Amino acid sequence: MNTAEHALSIFALGGVNEVGKNMYAVQYADDIVVIDCGSKFPDESLLGIDLIIPDITYLRENKDKIRALIVTHGHEDHIGGIPYFLKQLNVPIYATRLTLGLIEIKLKEHGLLRETQLTSIDSNSNIELGTIRLTFFKTNHSIPDCLGVAFHTPEGTVVHTGDFKFDLTPVNDQYPDIHKMADLGKNGVLALLSESTNAERPGFTPSEKLVGTHIEEAFNKADGKVFISTFASNVHRVQQVVDAAIKTNRKLALLGRSMVNVVSVAMELGYLNIPDEMLIDASEVHDLPAERVAILCTGSQGEPLAALSRLSNSKYRQVEIFPGDTVIFSSTPIPGNERNVARIIDNLFLLGAKVIYGSGTATGMHVSGHAYQEELKLMLTLMKPKYFIPIHGEYRMLYQHRLLAESVGVEKENIYVVQNGDVVDISHSNARQTRKIPAGNIFVDGLGIGDVGDIVLRDRKLLSEEGMLIIVITLSKSENKIVSGPDTISRGFVYARQSEELLNDVNEIVTKTINKLQKENVTQWKIMKQNVKESVGKFLYAQTKRRPMIVPIIIEV
Repeated sequence: MNTAEHALSIFALGGVNEVGKNMYAVQYADDIVVIDCGSKFPDESLLGIDLIIPDITYLRENKDKIRALIVTHGHEDHIGGIPYFLKQLNVPIYATRLTLGLIEIKLKEHGLLRETQLTSIDSNSNIELGTIRLTFFKTNHSIPDCLGVAFHTPEGTVVHTGDFKFDLTPVNDQYPDIHKMADLGKNGVLALLSESTNAERPGFTPSEKLVGTHIEEAFNKADGKVFISTFASNVHRVQQVVDAAIKTNRKLALLGRSMVNVVSVAMELGYLNIPDEMLIDASEVHDLPAERVAILCTGSQGEPLAALSRLSNSKYRQVEIFPGDTVIFSSTPIPGNERNVARIIDNLFLLGAKVIYGSGTATGMHVSGHAYQEELKLMLTLMKPKYFIPIHGEYRMLYQHRLLAESVGVEKENIYVVQNGDVVDISHSNARQTRKIPAGNIFVDGLGIGDVGDIVLRDRKLLSEEGMLIIVITLSKSENKIVSGPDTISRGFVYARQSEELLNDVNEIVTKTINKLQKENVTQWKIMKQNVKESVGKFLYAQTKRRPMIVPIIIEV
């Protein structure tokens, strides 16, 4: 069969109707190219879960067709799932130098570095992967070395923007490839996948250069130590902190594992310029005058175990925040993190610190790395796509991006606002969205991947809200009678010493229930346990209006 007879398919595996765990794929004939493999962090309802990664069932079922994983940039929501992906599908990875450096840190931790084929690319790379040819273009974002990707197939060209904004005065002089984008549009873009994170914000994203000026001003005004917290991966911002420290004659300490890792990789690859002897260890901070020290740390999103959270609770062993020290949040809270950030800010004020916090645009300490409405319209105008698929955002953002596309001339019926698992098939330049593939969340809990599902999470939620009652009964195998117990153990339900009467009543109900079943010659443990759970559950709800998890344990001797 001629390859031109095959439909071109675009898969949304993660990153639509959500912010995080980005993963998409383009397939033509027997060739699949995967774009990004991110992760996201759980909210408070996912008790005990460490990480959420995409469901790759479809890719596993078609593993012989996967030609490569292309990574657009080095943020966690684009690289965080890679180690778990590679444990199931060992495919070549293509990414820029800094992105590969950050991926290597993860692969070392998981013992996968030796087994993985890593290939460095840049905006001038041209890769043939079966029937699909890939070219690239530079974009701006809040981390260096970001690329957009063009997939040239016999059916037409599909463009994936990656995360981007149009910063015309970038701090690292990496200008966006506007001419390349325009050339792609001139030659014809069949389908455009463009990020939607800031589709609700009018205007243009401010330039990163503005932040450097405000950081330097804050350093100049500070009397004591300066603590500044930002995303570890924001290498531009780290360089601006370094520059401000140099100009104000301060040494710099790094706190937080991810900050140390990213800075070491960025320095090694030449993306960060930090003078010799400027970096000091955390243990040296209190050996220097307070006005000679700056501390760059993780925890700008209120993460409980990050450096800033521990500092705010006076639980960081080597460094303390004293009255008069300045703490700067060089970030804006991600939706959902506001409460945790507010708690840390309160704690910092209690310590007597001067805190610069709030919306990044209000304080001047942060600008977004994602395009605002006018930049999204500029991308659409440059690319002139026939079909448009907004990606990377919650539904309201995708919907707003759809309206922006309509406003610059994309036909309404040619815009597909998809869900994770949706497939857009294009054949003979006609697109349709009629099928789905498996997609969703896979939970990582410790070393377990995917072994925690809805039922386990429901049990954890019940345990956290109502507690647990364990009832131990010992039966005689020969006489089929209770020889010991029942013994009732309460955990998180009631305090046993203060509720002896209630627990004694529970024991009586258990004894009556077991005796009744034995008279009826019921000996199956499953039926006995079910009856005990029902009778005790009804009694406890009547007495306490609570429904703890009830776990009967029957021992036969």
